[in-house]
Amino acid sequence: MKKIILLIIPAFLLNGVAIAQNTSPDESTAITKTALDYIEGWYAGDAARMERALHPELAKRMISTDPKTGRSQFNHMGAMALVQHTREGGGKKTPPDRQLKEVTILDRHNNAAVVKIVASDWIDYLELATFNGE
Repeated sequence: MKKIILLIIPAFLLNGVAIAQNTSPDESTAITKTALDYIEGWYAGDAARMERALHPELAKRMISTDPKTGRSQFNHMGAMALVQHTREGGGKKTPPDRQLKEVTILDRHNNAAVVKIVASDWIDYLELATFNGE
């Protein structure tokens, strides 16, 4: 079975998302497993599982609103920062009954896939890729 590594997580709008077609069961399983390593690793505070899902050059980008000013702010996080936040137990603050982890493969082509994860308080769009056979 192939192992897929999360390459980047953009939090920007996707235009014209296509439904995944011609994805073998093994590929779908590997894609889903990687997405679950990411979200379940977060909820469990399992830094090793999170790190297994991430490429070292990960770029997680988010737009949030500063509650004091009401202004938008751009946030960037690399792989090691995300692993550290996981290790610190950031996801453990979400009670188990609220830990959503709905994984949908939106598109797949050659060695890349786009996956949507509906989590408890956010939606992540993951770009995954096969990298050095993983």
